[in-house]
Amino acid sequence: MATGGRFTTDFSIFESKLVEKNYSKDDIKLLKEAYDIAFEAHTDQVRKTGEPYFNHAFATAMKLTDMQLAAEVIAAGILHDVPEDTDVSVEDLRTLFGDDIANMVQSVTKLGHVRYRGLERYVENLRKMFIAMASDVRVIFIKFADRMHNMETLYVLPEEKRMRIAKEVMEIYAPIANRLGMGEYRGLFEDYSFKYLEPKEYNWTKHLLEQRIKKFGPSMNLAMKNVGEILKDNKVGVIDIHGRIKYCYSLYRKLKKYKNDISKIYDIIALRVIVDDVADCYAVLGILHGMYTPLSGRIKDYIAQPKPNGYQSLHTTVFTKNGSILEFQIRTSEMHQEAEYGIAAHWRYKEGRRIRDKQVKWMEELTLVQQELKESEFLNRLDEMKLDMFSDRIFVFSPNGDVFDLPSGSTPIDFAYAVHTDIGNKAASAKINHHIANLDSELKSGDMCEVIIDKNRKSPNADWLKFVKTHHARSKIKEAVKKRKSFLLGSLMNR
Repeated sequence: MATGGRFTTDFSIFESKLVEKNYSKDDIKLLKEAYDIAFEAHTDQVRKTGEPYFNHAFATAMKLTDMQLAAEVIAAGILHDVPEDTDVSVEDLRTLFGDDIANMVQSVTKLGHVRYRGLERYVENLRKMFIAMASDVRVIFIKFADRMHNMETLYVLPEEKRMRIAKEVMEIYAPIANRLGMGEYRGLFEDYSFKYLEPKEYNWTKHLLEQRIKKFGPSMNLAMKNVGEILKDNKVGVIDIHGRIKYCYSLYRKLKKYKNDISKIYDIIALRVIVDDVADCYAVLGILHGMYTPLSGRIKDYIAQPKPNGYQSLHTTVFTKNGSILEFQIRTSEMHQEAEYGIAAHWRYKEGRRIRDKQVKWMEELTLVQQELKESEFLNRLDEMKLDMFSDRIFVFSPNGDVFDLPSGSTPIDFAYAVHTDIGNKAASAKINHHIANLDSELKSGDMCEVIIDKNRKSPNADWLKFVKTHHARSKIKEAVKKRKSFLLGSLMNR
């Protein structure tokens, strides 16, 4: 790969990948120009691994190509470190490639400085990161590809720096990937971080995973063969059948939930069936239940009711004929791409326009939240914001059928404020799925929540602050309680 500090791999490797992913001749021409500029600019620069620095730019571009992002995004990925580490400036890139690519490179360069260097700098950089995310989500795709390759070579850094980067990735990058529906990036970010942050737990979980694969691997291979044959006989349009192994950190988190009882976790190994269309998804589900005995309560329809981050698939867990338990995940090719790459996959179809999907909307909400906070409070409130914005999400229905995206653990009061501030301020009682419920009850995904208001109520109950989960509800309650106190104090003084 490298000789005398020079990167010797030619453009043909990259070009073959681009042709495979159906990029046009104009796209390939643009990327060849970006490749040549970055190659020349990084000449004789060496990474801590001892390899040429251009390897990193090349790896970043290849990861963006795997996501099948627009050629302009990949070009910005190849060039992302050029202004920071070479004599070629952003303005030089603007002249060569135009405003769009230059602006993306400039934004990625700013995000490169998001690291702990004292409280004030960290606060300032987090602000930059959130604002950049909300203004152009493509910048995050480049930053993810860049950071993923850095995580692959994290072992060469000093321990203190390794730990800082691993914590950053676990607490910021992985949750953002989750909120953007980017399952593969979330899983890999978490596993790379887990390996450095908790090495003993990582090795223990990895060993359990390997033992499970050794035990159930043969059953999975047999099922793959049998299912493939039966689906072919039934003329179902199968694109692919493959196995999926659970990520280490995901398994570790689930083991903690079940007190380390691995026998209660059924999705360690899963078979994915990728088919032509939605009708085939349900046809496969029926055929599988004819072949195997399904486990009660383990059929999940995320096609009819997608997860808040957009994930769609049918899940079913079955007993095989030899007594093994297997999970099947059934989805279309488009659903599979969105499950792996989330909004990055969606972006392909809407290039050149800003997407107003809910996956992007939450980032804009996050920038508004952090802009409201004073710098001295920001880092202290980061945990609260992560709880709100980055936590697992649930979807809750109003009586009219509207869907509200809330953090896990939300209550009817959180729901009320999500509907409207006046509903929250005047909330008196609630019904969950038509049954009277306490205002501090924990809502679950798919619940229908109705809030009954008291029109004569003047302000919310300050005690609600003890159980609400969302920053929005908390801030509105504090604001209303403060106004009420000021009003009462004013009334007393005027007597």
